[in-house]
Amino acid sequence: MLLTTPVSEVQRVFGVPERPNLMPRWNIAPTQDIPVIRREEDGRHLAMVRWGLVPPWADDPAIGGRMINARGESVTDKPAFRDAFRKRRCLVPLDGFYEWTSVGEGAKPRKQGHVIRRRDRGLFALAGLWERWRGPKGAPPLDPPLETATVVTTATNATLSFLHDRMPVVLDPADWDTWLDPSTPLPVLEGLIRSAPEEWLDVVPVGPKVNSVRNDDCSCLDPPQDTAPVKATGKPGDDDQPSLF
Repeated sequence: MLLTTPVSEVQRVFGVPERPNLMPRWNIAPTQDIPVIRREEDGRHLAMVRWGLVPPWADDPAIGGRMINARGESVTDKPAFRDAFRKRRCLVPLDGFYEWTSVGEGAKPRKQGHVIRRRDRGLFALAGLWERWRGPKGAPPLDPPLETATVVTTATNATLSFLHDRMPVVLDPADWDTWLDPSTPLPVLEGLIRSAPEEWLDVVPVGPKVNSVRNDDCSCLDPPQDTAPVKATGKPGDDDQPSLF
């Protein structure tokens, strides 16, 4: 994901009082910290949490690396997500996200990254769930607890179908309050879990720098220059960006 919009604009768009020192990020990876918008008794608030939900019953927080997204079709009954879906929903603000395709023939196809953004390049929000993990059972509780989040996904739309059969749930701003409201009935929430209209987003190919989580600057959005594979700088797969959805 990427989020480079100034924090003052994030604050204005989402109506939160917090103004943390959010540095521009062009290549946010799973298990890193991300901002989320949550509803509390006095309104919306911004918090920094780890991307990759750790359920309260987990013995090891490493499970979060496998829970960076949650299939919208099963959030109502999957043990890892069902309680968060009912009680702890959030917005994930961003300027865009990435997905990859394989290019080329043979045993080693090349990864081609694409950035997906709003057509007007404005901020938008994904549907998210968050949790607090207080440590493994029987151990002294963590203080403060570890707060984590996941992104809800759904079937893709026609615009993104050549990339993947899944996409994150992009919420209409008119639905933000409904998603955050703890009193919203489950059938209404389930109705918000749908693919984005085709006219909301566009897809632009980018160069190979985004393929590595070690790269996190504006060059991640540079256009492709050639088809040469990127030379690895570590063990194979060490710093590869995974398919996120």
